[in-house]
Amino acid sequence: MTALATALLDDARALDAADPLHPHLAAFADAPGVDAYLDGNSLGRPLRDTAEKIAAFVRHDWGTRLIRSWDEQWMDLPMVLGDRIGAVALGAAPGQTVVADSTSVLIYKLMRAAAGRHASRTEIVIERGNFPTDRFIAEGVAAEAGMTLRWLEPDAVRGVTAEDVASVLSERTALVALSHVDYRSGALADMPAITATVKNAGALMMWDLCHSVGVIPMQLDAWGVDLAVGCTYKYLNGGPGSPAFAYVRRELLGTLRQPIQGWWGAADIFAMGPEYAPSADIRQLLSGTPPVISMLAMQGMLDLIDSVGIDAVRAKSIALTDFAVRAYDEMLAPAGVRLLSTRDATQRGSHVTIGHPSFREVTQTLWADGVIPDFRFPDGIRLGLSPLSTSFEEVARGVLAVREALDAR
Repeated sequence: MTALATALLDDARALDAADPLHPHLAAFADAPGVDAYLDGNSLGRPLRDTAEKIAAFVRHDWGTRLIRSWDEQWMDLPMVLGDRIGAVALGAAPGQTVVADSTSVLIYKLMRAAAGRHASRTEIVIERGNFPTDRFIAEGVAAEAGMTLRWLEPDAVRGVTAEDVASVLSERTALVALSHVDYRSGALADMPAITATVKNAGALMMWDLCHSVGVIPMQLDAWGVDLAVGCTYKYLNGGPGSPAFAYVRRELLGTLRQPIQGWWGAADIFAMGPEYAPSADIRQLLSGTPPVISMLAMQGMLDLIDSVGIDAVRAKSIALTDFAVRAYDEMLAPAGVRLLSTRDATQRGSHVTIGHPSFREVTQTLWADGVIPDFRFPDGIRLGLSPLSTSFEEVARGVLAVREALDAR
């Protein structure tokens, strides 16, 4: 064990020394007492300069400019920041992405709008193992609109495929709503193939990008994606509760009507007229006043991703998860730990999931010792590897800590 552990750490340090993105680790704030942070797929670390940027905002943009900042910069911020996310991470041209609300609210807005598009299409397709919010909202929308849910039940490690989707499509399908990366296993769906399958059937395709935006290159425009929603607090490092974003393909703007008709989505926001008329552009997805302060932290991360390129981020993500699988093979498989993610890096997002009956208690031990992965019921640990803020040595230390905690039990 000692020799294997030493060799694993030595190899991790060699990989860090050769990693072109390794210098960017210094851009992130220190976390005293944390030996390995392996939960960037749940909450990204703050950049080192985030605190000062927020303080400067309070001093100047809010504290000095006061209400004038709405006219000077804040009114257009949801669309400007949406375009920035689109350009850096989504492969989306301007005017189709907006930052607003929570992921749950935006999923509801788009799902409900899509559900009412064609009266003859009465079914929504969704995966049985999708994230609870996606499933719960789909159930609610189906109940409101008098529609039927069609459930996909693919292999959890492999993830959903175009063939799985094709098997349930019909002339009754209104919407297919799937996650790009499975929150449990990290399985990466074939977005272009599945989208094309759905579009050929005349239905709308909606993607949940929460576990892929900022770490998986994508081309929403080129692949014909209709709708997408994603959060900004994972790989975009926007901080706890930072607002989500929504993408609507340009051709659909004006043909879908989102259900929460607030004043910010009106064609003339200050007309205060007697009836609601939606804006013709992407602003129609807004409802209430945008959370300006919560939009600050992610801007620095977008700059960082843009500076290195999303393809370089993906390359390191693959290298990190490959190394995590290797460390699992050497250190954890002999201890009876199961690999709950695919070994094929091309079909995997940026987290690797492992399973063992003792992992609930092991996670508590790890957290107390400054090693922070993510526990998922019933017995899984996710090793979430955010490429710009995670080192190979952290991965090695984390896996070794899991083994030590198991041995101690």
